[in-house]
Amino acid sequence: MVNNGSTDVPEISAEWYRDVVDAAAGSPEPVQWFVGHATEGVILLLGALLVMAALSRRSGGPHDRALALISPVPALLAYVGSEFFKTVVDQDRPCRTIGREIIAGACPPPGDWSFPSNHATIAGALAVTTLLLSRRLGLIALPLAALGAFSRVFVGVHYPHDVIAGVLFGALVAVVVTPLLARPTSEVLRRRANRPDRPVAKLASRSRP
Repeated sequence: MVNNGSTDVPEISAEWYRDVVDAAAGSPEPVQWFVGHATEGVILLLGALLVMAALSRRSGGPHDRALALISPVPALLAYVGSEFFKTVVDQDRPCRTIGREIIAGACPPPGDWSFPSNHATIAGALAVTTLLLSRRLGLIALPLAALGAFSRVFVGVHYPHDVIAGVLFGALVAVVVTPLLARPTSEVLRRRANRPDRPVAKLASRSRP
């Protein structure tokens, strides 16, 4: 184990981190540029895929529309959960404790804890929610989420176990929360669709001679 702040980091994760950031530092500049931008760009792409998946459900029945309505919620809850775990674990960033050149440019400031990775958590939640809404788009989102998670290690700001835990946590939140919220939401939409439009009925009765 490697002591890191108030947390012991698995030695295998620290070794993988060293191997990845050393390979990143020696990689061609176009690769560094691509992965460095992918670390943020992937989240935007995943968000766009989720929007596309949600829009594809809007023309369906109450359950489909419910899925579209609640689709952003799992990622939001996953992010809040990852922030909570960060304050509990208090694991310092590897770029602060392991002496390696990183391509991120600057290490996040002290107090911006490492475990789990927020980026990986959001990526996992967005990808799995997209998969639950659209299999076709989800199969595109999953490898994008893996790329986004890996990029956080490649640029030097997270250990491998940070991003693995983040992706799994985000995916778990999506799998649990999506059907949990879709069920009551679809019931509300179904009741609204079946409710008689009383104001219209009254206006119709008044217009009769």
